[in-house]
Amino acid sequence: MLIGQEVTIIGAGIGGLAAAVALAQRGANVRVLEQAPEITEVGAGLQISPNGWRVLTALGLADAIAATSPRAQAVHLRDFRRGAGVFTMPLDRPDQPWHLTHRADLITILADAAQAAGVTIRCGARVDAVTAGTDGTRLQMADGTEELHGLVVAADGLHSPARETLNPKSRPFFTGQVAWRASVAVDTPLVPEAHVFMGPGRHLVRYPLRDLGLVNIVAVEERDGWAAEGWHHRDDPAHLARAFTDFCPEVTTLLDKVTEAHLWGLFRHPVAQHWHADRLILLGDAAHPTLPFLAQGANMALEDAYVLARCLAEDPDHATALARYQALRRPRCARIVQAANENATNYHLRPGPMRFAAHSALRLANRYAPHLVARRFDWVHRHDVTG
Repeated sequence: MLIGQEVTIIGAGIGGLAAAVALAQRGANVRVLEQAPEITEVGAGLQISPNGWRVLTALGLADAIAATSPRAQAVHLRDFRRGAGVFTMPLDRPDQPWHLTHRADLITILADAAQAAGVTIRCGARVDAVTAGTDGTRLQMADGTEELHGLVVAADGLHSPARETLNPKSRPFFTGQVAWRASVAVDTPLVPEAHVFMGPGRHLVRYPLRDLGLVNIVAVEERDGWAAEGWHHRDDPAHLARAFTDFCPEVTTLLDKVTEAHLWGLFRHPVAQHWHADRLILLGDAAHPTLPFLAQGANMALEDAYVLARCLAEDPDHATALARYQALRRPRCARIVQAANENATNYHLRPGPMRFAAHSALRLANRYAPHLVARRFDWVHRHDVTG
């Protein structure tokens, strides 16, 4: 039972706010602690695949998000130099809605829904350390104070202090890849599709957001040089343009318009072995950071939020509910993280027999059975945690 239960969530990101909505809708008294001085989100896009969309629908938020998030029609894999099509994955199945969303819009809608459900959001509350105990969870705040909370959900990302409380400290593995993100306004609205330009050791993804006049860009390059982890490190846009100078004019022209870019190193982190103890729970990236090669980071967090709320609502014993939550979520998230790891190499094949064979096979499949290739990931996208 959740009615009247006190729940504290650390982190007002997608997973934390979705959990706040799901828990409050089931009767919990929820507060969210956010380290930032206000709820804001930098300009970046994300893809909400059908599995994530089902959660937003169950929370009653689909209409609000659809109003600002175009529904994607297809994903096109293209050659980097000529821009020629290699494979098109259709996304037009009526039962499989796929939306292209601005992260700031999703955060705003989730925050508004949380507050409408009675959730209290406290900004400027940074948690530096977490201690789990049978009497509650102690939070050491950045201002030096200590607070005792009851049930605490740590949705504060891959550097979560709660993760280190529950698991041995792990050393992330640098993949030898860095990623830029940027957004560009264009004069002519684009078709709501994602395009992936595949080159040797590099690839670039672009898709439109909002009114189709804002283009989201994610570009990945293999390199020896290390880059810091995290989305908020600025980089000179000229570095991005230079890395893709041999791509087709459609890409280089777009990159010439970039005025602000962020760069981050891509690291592999193990999926946490332990997700809960006493009255402390991990959610989202705090439990299972993933590389951005399957577009599932936000979707997994949405799934986590819904499953956690349902487990807690259906079982009055917290220990049993939390064990069920981990049992339901960890195997699936570990499989998705592994699939994202493997997908990274598929876009970066270098000229030679392997690239020729792989692209020829995709072109053949594109001609005769495009939906069969798309169904390769049905285990990801058809999954329904709300059913």
